Amino acid sequence: MPTYLRAIRSYLPEGQLTNEELCRRNPAWTPEKIETVTGIRVRPVAPDSQTAGDMGFEAARKLLDETGLPPSSIDALLLCTQSPDYFPVVPATACLLQQRLGLPTTCAAFDFNLGCSGYTYGLWMARALIESGSAANVLLITSDTICRNCDPADMGTTVNFGDAASATLLTASPEGAIAEVGPTIVGTDGRGAENLIVRGGGSRSPGEPRTLSMNGTEVFSFTLFTVHEAVRALLDRVGQSGEQIDWYLFHQANRFLLESLRKKMGIPSSKFPVDIEDTGNTSSASIPLLIDRQRRRGSFSGGQQAVLAGFGVGYSWGVTHLRFTAEV
Repeated sequence: MPTYLRAIRSYLPEGQLTNEELCRRNPAWTPEKIETVTGIRVRPVAPDSQTAGDMGFEAARKLLDETGLPPSSIDALLLCTQSPDYFPVVPATACLLQQRLGLPTTCAAFDFNLGCSGYTYGLWMARALIESGSAANVLLITSDTICRNCDPADMGTTVNFGDAASATLLTASPEGAIAEVGPTIVGTDGRGAENLIVRGGGSRSPGEPRTLSMNGTEVFSFTLFTVHEAVRALLDRVGQSGEQIDWYLFHQANRFLLESLRKKMGIPSSKFPVDIEDTGNTSSASIPLLIDRQRRRGSFSGGQQAVLAGFGVGYSWGVTHLRFTAEV
């Protein structure tokens, strides 16, 4: 049974953190330097009163309203977040969203935490549910208030991240679909866990602050090698060459990393959008946010193929094949 992507909607909070504000905190930097290295000029930041659950609710409500899909038809709700509404994670934020969105009590709902690879992992899980016959309609939400975990004095993290949410409807029916979801290649290497981590708050280090720590050099090296190999494996799986792929829609980490990856893989810039100037790295929301924005610009055409790549914390990675339909 095929799996179809019917709709994607995204949500950005109203607060903003500009390069100029960052440089007032850290005078050794300039706005131009930040934009040159990261490709980012401004980041959306959720106010303290707004949770990841709130943002996910806004994205999902927009999707349900605009598609006209009755909430009663949703069989499963998957929420990827690193910033649940309650910590420790009781109850799961997905359970709260089931109630807020008016989804039926027969709907499965659960959180999972995979950061920047979370969207492609979510597509992998949704496809498995649909193709096994366990669900006909799956709502995949990604949402994070990651800026709260960034130390304002740590420019290695603060310059990169923004807050955002997305909602994606996956379905067994081709009616109204914008793409067919193909296979996903996933992987994990826990040896890299120390290089992208929030130590505080959990059972291992309860007294430490909940601050994001990132070894950018190690994450960069991991990305260049692992993503390239994973994309090769996916192309072999679907029987396509790199030249036959029309779009490479990758997690929007920062411009320097993405350009390095693009050049290593020999992908033309016309097939490899970098769209982070006013969003920053929005973790698991970055790929659906990119697809939503590109689709609204009319970038995609029926029959075109795309490779999605998410990678990061864990280490973890996932690459997915999409084929756009005539409904794009």
